[in-house]
Amino acid sequence: MVFGVVIFPGSNCDHDVIYVLETILQQKVEILWHKDTKLKMVDAIILPGGFSYGDYLRAGAIARFSPIMQEVINFAQKDGFVMGICNGFQILCEAGLLPGTLLHNINHRFICKNVYIKAENKNTILTRHIPENMVLKIPIAHAQGNYYVDNNTLEKMKINGQIIFKYCNKDGITSSDANPNGSIENIAGVCNEKKNVFGLMPHPERAADKMLFNTDGLYLFESIIKELS
Repeated sequence: MVFGVVIFPGSNCDHDVIYVLETILQQKVEILWHKDTKLKMVDAIILPGGFSYGDYLRAGAIARFSPIMQEVINFAQKDGFVMGICNGFQILCEAGLLPGTLLHNINHRFICKNVYIKAENKNTILTRHIPENMVLKIPIAHAQGNYYVDNNTLEKMKINGQIIFKYCNKDGITSSDANPNGSIENIAGVCNEKKNVFGLMPHPERAADKMLFNTDGLYLFESIIKELS
């Protein structure tokens, strides 16, 4: 299959994603520049992490207006698979493709470390092939990863199965101690109602190579490929 990877000024995890897809998983990748107005023939789109436009105003607030984003929105509205990682997650929220927003971390510091997450909904494109009850160790690297959504929307998301990942400890227990950034109810990743648009703060592309002694992130990419191929 063909993945489109969107690159904005300030993206810095784009080539990490491309490396995992092309070199490790042997998939074709089309680079989508932020000024492009066509998606090319892609089967899935990934918005990588970084600091698009320097995170001025709010993280993702300017990137949301890049020309390529209208095509991403059209693609998503036609049930195309879209995933945003970290800054990509922030951009998807700013574009209205995902509910909620990402606030500054509760400690007002940039956080870069390994965390543990577990899938809350195993019946999605992104999670269906993660082994049952598996706890994933995935790095985070963000200053604005504190996921927030109003209570009414949160309840609807729970009913719809839109909460995809939660932060937990290595034993899979969700607690305030395992919450690195203050996200409401330890939420680390969500999806839209139709379950074709996903956003997560942890970086699976940074946990996808044996040389890094961690390949937990591959479960997510492999699930996408198995579900969409």
